Amino acid sequence: MSRGVLQPSQQKLAEKLTILNDRGIGMLTRIYNIKKQGQVWKACGDPKAKPSYLIDKNLESAVKFIVRKFPAVETRNNNQQLAQLQKEKSEILKNLALYYFTFVDVMEFKDHVSELLNTIDACQVFFDITVNFDLTKNYLDLIVAYTTLMMLLSRIEERKAIIGLYNYAHEMTHGSSDREYPRLGQMIVDYENPLKKMMEEFVPHNKALSDALLSLQMVYPRRNLSADQWRNAQLLSLISAPSTMLNPAQSDTMPCEYLSLDAMEKWIVFGFILCHGVLNTDAAALSLWKLALQSSSCLCLYRDEVYHIHKSAEDLFVNIRGYNKRITDIRECKEAALAHAGSMHRERRKFLRSALKELATVLADQPGLLGPKALFVFMALSFARDEIIWLLRHADNIQKKSADDFIDKHIAELIFYMEELRAHVRKYGPVMQRYYVQYLSGFDAVVLNELVQNLSVCPEDESIIMSSFVNTMTSLGVKQVEDGEVFDFRGMRLDWFRLQAYTSVSKASLGLADHRELGKMMNTIIFHTKMVDSLVEMLVETSDLSIFCRAFEKMFQQCLELPSQSRYSISFPLVCTHFMSCTHELCPEERHHIGDRSLSLCNMFLDEMAKQARNLITDICTEQCTLSDQLLPKHCAKTISQAVNKKSKKQTGKKGEPEREKPGVESMRKNRLLVTNLDKLHTALSELCFSINYVPNMVVWEHTFTPREYLTSHLEIRFTKSIVGMTMYNQATQEIAKPSELLTSVRAYMTVLQSIENYVQIDITRVFNNVLLQQTQHLDSHGEPTITSLYTNWYLETLLRQVSNGHIAYFPAMKAFVNLPTENELTFNAEEYSDISEMRALSELLGPYGMKFLSESLMWHISSQVAELKKLVVDNVEVLTQMRTSFDKPEQMAALFKKLSSVDSVLKRMTIIGVILSFRSLAQEALRDVLSCHIPFLVSSIQDFKDHIPRETDMKVAMNVYELSSAAGLPCEIDPALVVALSSQKSENISPEEEYKIACLLMVFVAVSMPTLASNVMSQYSPAIEGHCNNIHCLAKAINQIAAALFTIHKGSIEDRLKEFLALASSSLLKIGQETDKTTTRNRESVYLLLDMIVQESPFLTMDLLESCFPYVLLRNAYHAVYKQSVTSSA
Repeated sequence: MSRGVLQPSQQKLAEKLTILNDRGIGMLTRIYNIKKQGQVWKACGDPKAKPSYLIDKNLESAVKFIVRKFPAVETRNNNQQLAQLQKEKSEILKNLALYYFTFVDVMEFKDHVSELLNTIDACQVFFDITVNFDLTKNYLDLIVAYTTLMMLLSRIEERKAIIGLYNYAHEMTHGSSDREYPRLGQMIVDYENPLKKMMEEFVPHNKALSDALLSLQMVYPRRNLSADQWRNAQLLSLISAPSTMLNPAQSDTMPCEYLSLDAMEKWIVFGFILCHGVLNTDAAALSLWKLALQSSSCLCLYRDEVYHIHKSAEDLFVNIRGYNKRITDIRECKEAALAHAGSMHRERRKFLRSALKELATVLADQPGLLGPKALFVFMALSFARDEIIWLLRHADNIQKKSADDFIDKHIAELIFYMEELRAHVRKYGPVMQRYYVQYLSGFDAVVLNELVQNLSVCPEDESIIMSSFVNTMTSLGVKQVEDGEVFDFRGMRLDWFRLQAYTSVSKASLGLADHRELGKMMNTIIFHTKMVDSLVEMLVETSDLSIFCRAFEKMFQQCLELPSQSRYSISFPLVCTHFMSCTHELCPEERHHIGDRSLSLCNMFLDEMAKQARNLITDICTEQCTLSDQLLPKHCAKTISQAVNKKSKKQTGKKGEPEREKPGVESMRKNRLLVTNLDKLHTALSELCFSINYVPNMVVWEHTFTPREYLTSHLEIRFTKSIVGMTMYNQATQEIAKPSELLTSVRAYMTVLQSIENYVQIDITRVFNNVLLQQTQHLDSHGEPTITSLYTNWYLETLLRQVSNGHIAYFPAMKAFVNLPTENELTFNAEEYSDISEMRALSELLGPYGMKFLSESLMWHISSQVAELKKLVVDNVEVLTQMRTSFDKPEQMAALFKKLSSVDSVLKRMTIIGVILSFRSLAQEALRDVLSCHIPFLVSSIQDFKDHIPRETDMKVAMNVYELSSAAGLPCEIDPALVVALSSQKSENISPEEEYKIACLLMVFVAVSMPTLASNVMSQYSPAIEGHCNNIHCLAKAINQIAAALFTIHKGSIEDRLKEFLALASSSLLKIGQETDKTTTRNRESVYLLLDMIVQESPFLTMDLLESCFPYVLLRNAYHAVYKQSVTSSA
């Protein structure tokens, strides 16, 4: 055989088509990115985005000159214009090399495609999509890829500038043009109008191309049906014929059933433009062409680059003689497309939503049907994907007659059901594998073997390939699936592709055109092999939505705004998992851009969903808080008043005054159709939470997203803000919510949040722990003030400050602070913030940590008062030293007392300390009550531990026990918080002995100052409140606590020092009994009672000790006198 004869079997058509198609996609990606970069340069003018020489004013004239002369190269006569290039030549070569050689790659790709197309023509290859599917599909794909590549190339505005600049720089550097430049420059000029040039170029290929396209006349019209025709045929329905539900879905054209409609339309439109002659001679070709033109107004070239079919086709045909009829056809099709395509596709999407829902529901219940009905799944995915892409393409690029046809608020539902089907395929992949492994070995292998045996002619090479197919399938078994064996049928599929090429050329010994049954059987077998080893690839092929369009975010917003669609909003983040499948290894630089976009979009979608859910939950919480507020005790006063008046038959108010609605009336409904705002909120929330709860996590570009965590974090932030907001703290007016009311609102809020667990699988307890524990600290994790800091600040700066100013008194009988009648009324009622119920509510809110912070803040104020007291002691140290040893010498004491300074200041500061300690005592008692309810066994254990500390225990150990007890709200002999606060005071240049002496003299100072209280008109004891209106009864707590703390710090005997204090105080008070001045002794009896209070309060002093210093008869008479005086005052 001579060397010049073409050997079809040696042309490797299958391999070349596979490689060139892959390379075509890669080249499209590269050219698309260059075009998009050009748009970015124009849009943003970012110097970093665009090479400097394309925006440099100095180079502007040179660039214009090069583009004007392109592709000619003139360097001699234009030195002045090109001189500037000389300086930049190395930078230009470096920066433009990637772009330049991409254009060179396009040229080489064009050469290879032209060569392959010529080879195919020479081999007279037979094409039929229903028989040699892979060969025909790859052939048509290659032509479309080649066409779109040349069209995209012609759309790059800077192509001449880039190629010309690079070549000039190359010439200046190396003394000659780049060797590829002449051909490349000519190609750029030739393909200014790419389709026109390619129409001339494809004249020799018309026969092969038209044959391939005409084979679609059975496939394309069947796919391009209306929704009503689909509905009548009960397309994709598994339950329309229950008796055949278990029968495998069969078709003579298996791979054509899920073939992309979008791809077929591109084949038809571009194919018949390139071989337009056949439109005039073949009615079937014209019918196909017109059907495609009526279905769409524009086609996708690549991603968001589109081709407006009718206008472009008309421009191409207008200059061809005898094509008036075709131009008329195009115009008619355009009108038909504008009038009917939108509504037709809208109805299709509507049908597919219900069909996919039914399919997904049935398969979720019976996943075993994925075996026999796998074809239905991939058909459904392909149909839905085509409709979504059609809508996205047309929504942005068409002048609409009916805008409603191009705005689909239910698109999320369709995507959702696609994702559900994809999830079923991924989850039940092994079920499908088991089914098709048995199908291949038990049925396909047998049928194929019979077909091969019955072949009249079967050459050796073809026979070997066929036998290998049969052997491969026969060797399959279910055990391989059970053992987790990885299947790989790629070699078998490539062999079938090769076999198609061998048997489709003219004069082939075994012609596939004569053995169509073999082709159809093998196509079915190939589909079955894909069900075993290529499920993921099949999902990408049929349902990939790696779409980049501006409408994507807009569609998501529309989805959230429509309550019925919000349950499908998770489909948008799920689509972000598709994005990386559109990348190509020939363009690695876009991976990061696409990856970042997928991450940012997914993050944005999930964040918006969580925000929407959070807002709904907040609205529900607000409603529930309002309802809870109606149940507060303060609101029942009016109801009680009305009841009392009704009983006493008193007429109050005007006639016809509307009766106030009682809480709970909102739950009484006369009609089920009555929908309240709360019902709407709950419905919207349940829909959205379904979406958030749909997947536990999703992986986008190797990053894992957990939708529920977005909701959890948003709930934490909102709960934190809400708690602080509900305090209603106003710094200007110093107003704040009552703790009990805040607690009611917080509990209502928490009840709503707990109900969220019914909708979403989130750990709401974790949210409570994170938020409420942060609220027990001074600042939260964001550095914002908490309810602990707000309430601590309010009680210290507002309530206790007013106590110091004499506007509020502590009433021991009521265990509360109460407003005193003054000229300037206070803006708040102290009792409503400090009684037992309010303090317990405060303890519930702040918890042990918050109450500890409150105590520490109180102690800091006490320590500052003690520091001032020490200064007063130092000022009077000599006099006090003498008085300490002269308490049994009345004349000398009287003389020394007159020398003392700041006596009133000492008593006032000690009273302030007493008030603060009384407030702390209330807080501690409330904390103890709360903890006794929550952790009774633990509190009783701590109580027992504290009560049984042996006396000989080391003070450090004892203080640790006291600290534990104090944290639980238990009263201690020595206050650990006060000890810590006072021990932190450091006095410079004072020895410990001196400090101890000052502490002793402080007690002396207080003791000798007490008689002066008798002259104060406000020092009168009131039996009703069991205290004095000027709060001097708080001195008892102050003296005991300060003495215990100071002498614990200085390691002195607390008992001895208090005995000394009692001796000094009693002798001082006995002295005023001898006074005759009524002003001085005005409230003598009331002050006497302080001694009894001090002893009653002290764990270190006894009544026996008091009796030895101060006759009990005086105390008895004092009590008698004050009670008598109280009765007289009342009368």
